[in-house]
Amino acid sequence: MESKTAVKIFESLSSGIRLDIYRMLVKAGSTGMVAGQIASELEVPPSNLSFHLKALVHAELLEVEQEGRFLRYRANMPLMFSLITYLTEECCQGELAQCISPETGELDSSSCFRSPSLTSNEAKT
Repeated sequence: MESKTAVKIFESLSSGIRLDIYRMLVKAGSTGMVAGQIASELEVPPSNLSFHLKALVHAELLEVEQEGRFLRYRANMPLMFSLITYLTEECCQGELAQCISPETGELDSSSCFRSPSLTSNEAKT
């Protein structure tokens, strides 16, 4: 992923309504939701919702499909996973093995950022 793509995604999600829409569509899964359902759930006027949906589609965060006279929206999860990969690919200076939990063998963010204990002299400086 390029930096400009990540910036476009973050700019799109910087609106509280857009973030709510995206999270709702993630929860809806592959079924997605039609615009009317989204408007009802979030209590957003249709004209206002249309503006926000257009911005999310433009950022490629949503996929839209025509169903008769309705538009069904779905979260573009591969793009979000790509963003997460982009943000974390340099974790632990590229040594991802440091982020693996010795107990479970799975990625564990608490393993990534464990800092060594400071001695009392180091803490004072």
